[in-house]
Amino acid sequence: MADLSAVEFSTALLVFRVIFGFVFALHGWGKVKGGIAGTAGWFDSMGMKPGKLHAWAAAITEMGTGVMIMLGLLTPFAAAGMVGVMVVAGWTVHRNNGFMIVKDGWEYTFIVATTAIFIAWLGPGEYSLDHAFGIAESLNGWTGLLIADLLGGAAGIATLAIFYRPPAAES
Repeated sequence: MADLSAVEFSTALLVFRVIFGFVFALHGWGKVKGGIAGTAGWFDSMGMKPGKLHAWAAAITEMGTGVMIMLGLLTPFAAAGMVGVMVVAGWTVHRNNGFMIVKDGWEYTFIVATTAIFIAWLGPGEYSLDHAFGIAESLNGWTGLLIADLLGGAAGIATLAIFYRPPAAES
């Protein structure tokens, strides 16, 4: 197997980051475009109180971090935002449904969070704003991994601890 050149690796990362970031940003845009009031009601119904605050927070985080990943801007912090949102979504919406997404399980949230962590670990590549600003080298590798994983996980857990009030179980 031939090794990728630096140009091939950075090009592959750029294409991947743009696709991944765009899809995630689009996911956030769907919350706004579909009507933030409806999204807020859904958040309230699942126990994320106040729903309107969390609907906007999720939408803005998804759109913002998606664009940041596309641009390769503060990549591990963008990845941490993605991880935090996916921790909350995985816990509040998907955890009781098993793993597979076809049963509304946590497969999607796991794949998005894992992908974000790996992007932070690898770094954004040469074709990124992090590289242009000269900060890519200091933010990738173990540093990027730890920022994305620990900060993202902590943000998700803190959000749940502070705001999640699950609805009473039906009897």
